[in-house]
Amino acid sequence: MFLAVVDAVSRWSIPVLFAGVLLYALHRKVDVYTVFLDGARQGVDMSVKILPYVVAIFAALGIFRDSGAMDLLAKVLAPVLRPAGVPAQVLPLMLIRPLSGSGALAITAELLHRAGPDSYVGRLASTLQGSTDTTFYILSVYFGAVGVRRIRHSLTVGLLADLTGFVLAVVFVRLLLGTQ
Repeated sequence: MFLAVVDAVSRWSIPVLFAGVLLYALHRKVDVYTVFLDGARQGVDMSVKILPYVVAIFAALGIFRDSGAMDLLAKVLAPVLRPAGVPAQVLPLMLIRPLSGSGALAITAELLHRAGPDSYVGRLASTLQGSTDTTFYILSVYFGAVGVRRIRHSLTVGLLADLTGFVLAVVFVRLLLGTQ
């Protein structure tokens, strides 16, 4: 019974929300089509505005990875992080995650394919993927889109949040799921 209710709610929530917004707009006498077109136009304008920032972050990520700097940094950090429970396979994910969500997702998928989703590496990679954010991407794309030039403490706070997410991911995966 409970699953049937959850299934019905999940199936009908978006159509009901959509119909509710349309009915509210009709009640308020809003020209929905014109407002929709204005929003779509603003979305296209914003996409064009942020495109250089997206290209720059992906170019920098490609250079970092293809130059071998990522592998070198992973090799340097491996002896320090291995005793803390961070396997060498996960280090590229920890390095890429603050830069690119799609790059990190690709690394996570590769780790899950190679090590398996129920392995320590797979569980840690999945937890890392979900517990951190793309700090540099946010700073370059979102801040750039709205014209913020002085990021002040945003970079420091973002990287500290990522570090906190990394540390707590390792702690909780080891504590709750073990190292296997």
